Amino acid sequence: MNLAELQQTFRQWLVSASDESARLLGSNAPGLAVYQNNYRAQLVGCLEQAFPTLRRWMGEELFLAASIRHIDQYPPHAWTLDAYPELFYRTLKSEFPHNPDVHELAWIEWALSEAFVAADAQPLPTEALANVDWDTAVLQLTPSLRCRALTTNAEAIWSALWQDAEAPEAAMLAEAGGLLVWRRQFTSRLRQVDALELQTLLHLQADGSFAGLCEFLVERLGEEAGVMQAGEYLATWLGSELIVGVRHV
Repeated sequence: MNLAELQQTFRQWLVSASDESARLLGSNAPGLAVYQNNYRAQLVGCLEQAFPTLRRWMGEELFLAASIRHIDQYPPHAWTLDAYPELFYRTLKSEFPHNPDVHELAWIEWALSEAFVAADAQPLPTEALANVDWDTAVLQLTPSLRCRALTTNAEAIWSALWQDAEAPEAAMLAEAGGLLVWRRQFTSRLRQVDALELQTLLHLQADGSFAGLCEFLVERLGEEAGVMQAGEYLATWLGSELIVGVRHV
């Protein structure tokens, strides 16, 4: 066995502890077990560090069981362990298919972390609006923005846990909405929105055209209400520093 083969076999042992890889590595089971224990403990620690609030919500036992299941299914996939937690939601959806609050809390926690390290972008200054031709304007959203649908009161649970207050019991929303996460200056932000604002932002992310955004809303609300709603959304997003640039086509 050459060095490359030895390294690959050792990696297989760390990931799966298979009998085949153990035989290939020889009679060093106690020593190998130390390496595997360190490997798994480091990955559990990585997930615990990435999801402290989710861990509090789930409880130590359930979180650890989900972490072990995740480690069994998903070995590290990037050069840095900072990226390892990003697929944890897959395991949670598999392990807790009837607990969307768990999936949504995990998304909130990971999105807040991602937003914090996203590329920097300066908000669009107010004076720049004077020269905008809204018929041809294409709006650029901050690269830190993350959006997803929301079906439970996960935002209320998160906010309570973050403030060390008593969290409400998990419950389904009367009407599905959405979650926005982005970084404003040096702070990651979380905001719950209704389904229409989520759909409008997703449309803007895909298209960018303000005129197209107006058409999108007019189709749903009618001409007068749609144009008015577009203006209200624009003011809100500018005030929240979600819009960082504008160009014309």
